[in-house]
Amino acid sequence: MEEKTVRSVSEFNNELKLKGFKAFQIEDDSNATRIYSRKDFFKICLTTGHSKIHYADKSFDQQGTILFFGNPHIPYSWETISTTYTGYTILFSEEFLKQSERSESLHQSPFFKIGGTPVLRISEEQRLFLNTLFQKMIEEQKSDYTYKDELIRSYIHLIIHESLKLQPSENNNEGRNGTSRIASVFLELLERQFPIESADSPLRMTTAKDYAQNLNIHVNYLNRAVKEITGKSTTSHITERIATEAKALLQHTDWNIAEIAYALGFEYPTYFNNFFKKHTGTNPKSHRKIEV
Repeated sequence: MEEKTVRSVSEFNNELKLKGFKAFQIEDDSNATRIYSRKDFFKICLTTGHSKIHYADKSFDQQGTILFFGNPHIPYSWETISTTYTGYTILFSEEFLKQSERSESLHQSPFFKIGGTPVLRISEEQRLFLNTLFQKMIEEQKSDYTYKDELIRSYIHLIIHESLKLQPSENNNEGRNGTSRIASVFLELLERQFPIESADSPLRMTTAKDYAQNLNIHVNYLNRAVKEITGKSTTSHITERIATEAKALLQHTDWNIAEIAYALGFEYPTYFNNFFKKHTGTNPKSHRKIEV
């Protein structure tokens, strides 16, 4: 049986998966927006500047220094408004932190939870202290010290515990209720499935009913919540995300059409062809030729 290829997101992503951790300084990074699989890695950023962060159903407009916590299972986007932006970023997998006996603090902290607050305002004194922790992690990842991973995990835990002492940012349009929570969890589950990196791991949830069953709610309740909060139907969100991923797979992999169809949850390539043409106006083969 012919072995299917694995989609390579980037060299950075491959290195990150291998080591489970990466720290870097933003101002020294000519490609600050690293390409990596968000569904696999937690993220902590210490940044100074003006930015707008959209996290699940919340938005944060922040100026000055902030500490941001990104959960790989919750969709978020970041708009940098400042002309200059400085700070540090660390990315780490849950498996990397699980090797520590204190890994439970990750799940107990409010920063990585859907209902929590992922943004903290940081004073100048706090920034100077946190800077040293990020700098130490950058130094350690380059060292030959045998127990450097354990030392790095200790720094991550220290950041989390120091953050628990701080007052959460109130500068957001939280407005959370049961309806918005259902909508945000749906968006989380949808985004969690992407990007697809192997043709052998097809999408598990492709319909509104699939998501409703996963959330243990009636599909009508899910549809009403998503429509009320986002203005679009559950099916529209699913369809648009699958179409976007289909374009990416056609452009960035050498998988054949049948493999892509299977990876996206289609039983037959014909079904995928009809879906793609309906939602993009062209067929998969033509799209691949245009992109090339």
